Amino acid sequence: MNTNQTKVFIKTYGCQMNKLDSELSVGALVKEGYTFTEDEGAADVILLNTCSVRNKAEHKVYSQLGSLRDQKEKNPGLILGVLGCMAQNDGEKIFRRMPHVNLVCGTRMFSKLPELLGKINGTNKRILAIDEDGEVTFDRLITQRPNRYKAFVSVMRGCDNYCSYCIVPYVRGREFSRPVEDVINEVKDLADDGCKEVTLLGQNVNSYGKGLNGDTTLATLLRKLDPIEGIERIRFVTSHPGDMTRDILEAVGELPKVCENLHMPAQSGSDRVLERMRRQYTSEYYRGLVEMARSLVPDITIASDFIVGFPGEAEDDFEDTVSLMKDVRYQNCFIFKYSPRTGTAATELKDDVPEETKKRRNQILLDLQSEINKERNREVVGKSVEVLVEGTSKTDECRLTGRTRQNQIVVFSLPETCPPERLSRAGGSASLLGKLTNIDIVDSTDLTLFGVINEF
Repeated sequence: MNTNQTKVFIKTYGCQMNKLDSELSVGALVKEGYTFTEDEGAADVILLNTCSVRNKAEHKVYSQLGSLRDQKEKNPGLILGVLGCMAQNDGEKIFRRMPHVNLVCGTRMFSKLPELLGKINGTNKRILAIDEDGEVTFDRLITQRPNRYKAFVSVMRGCDNYCSYCIVPYVRGREFSRPVEDVINEVKDLADDGCKEVTLLGQNVNSYGKGLNGDTTLATLLRKLDPIEGIERIRFVTSHPGDMTRDILEAVGELPKVCENLHMPAQSGSDRVLERMRRQYTSEYYRGLVEMARSLVPDITIASDFIVGFPGEAEDDFEDTVSLMKDVRYQNCFIFKYSPRTGTAATELKDDVPEETKKRRNQILLDLQSEINKERNREVVGKSVEVLVEGTSKTDECRLTGRTRQNQIVVFSLPETCPPERLSRAGGSASLLGKLTNIDIVDSTDLTLFGVINEF
């Protein structure tokens, strides 16, 4: 099979780190002459980049693999690969459940994809590549990213926290930080290619600096990135409350390009549950961080993750979580029902919260967060906000979309006074893409702000 004619389809599940890993994989394969297709049925290689954090994500992958069995039987030369966290966690088990799969490639082996696919090509052999000691590469083909104006930048990998419910340390390994100069050079290259916003990624991004010489921290990295010409915005995710520092929050407040938005998962508002989760902080400590963040950065928005139905979570524990959500008034929350992950410490605890109770608590938090979102977004109506224009709206191609510094989604129209040719399919709007633009907000829902551009 000539790689210049080989079409690859890749589907990504899970977090931002997985999305970046897919970008790195695309770049490595493009360098070797592979091409990419969005048509799964036309592909010569199908790669599923997987998540192993929750059962539901794994079930989706196995279901997808099952549906590909017929396609493989009709085209025996088709190469099927499972990449990422689920590959690292399940390993040989994937071959036993899905014998038509050719490749199981773990989280430290993405850079080997061209070599691995070359070995499989024409042989239909199966390869297991989950070396836990493999060297992680951060090399990327700068031009290969979904949005020209935004990019993820990996600054560290792994996690040392070992929360009792979490599989990440086992599939991503221990924490290690990328050298400052490497990060700076990548961000400069992205800026030269038209990128306006970078999001620094790490499973525990605010512990950046671990393993590096000197006193390097996330705060010092932010201060070195802020002056880079061409970059307009800098974000970072995900922050563990136990590693949040005043220095980081001061950098958010002082640096003009660092956005006033913080993703800091609480997971629970109950100290008893937090202790069983091994989160290493209390609800009072978390509330103190929120208070400090808002005192140093008055217009900051905070997002969180919550797990309901963790083993032993009583009704009063759940009410503590409800109280925390009401008090903090998060900008957004990702809410999940607990499911045991094989290999984690929490599997030793009895999964004793009934499924119906988990569903009820999950829905209560979803409804509460929706109401908070509606209230917070209504507060923005009548104001002008700065938006980085990203493209056309997914639901209305005549309107444009982008995000505020606080990470709120904004959909907006061009003013009626624009020439007709500019109003057609948001015609003429190409000049706005990648620009910071002021938008007058006229309406809102729980998820979206709606506005009209005021400086076209």
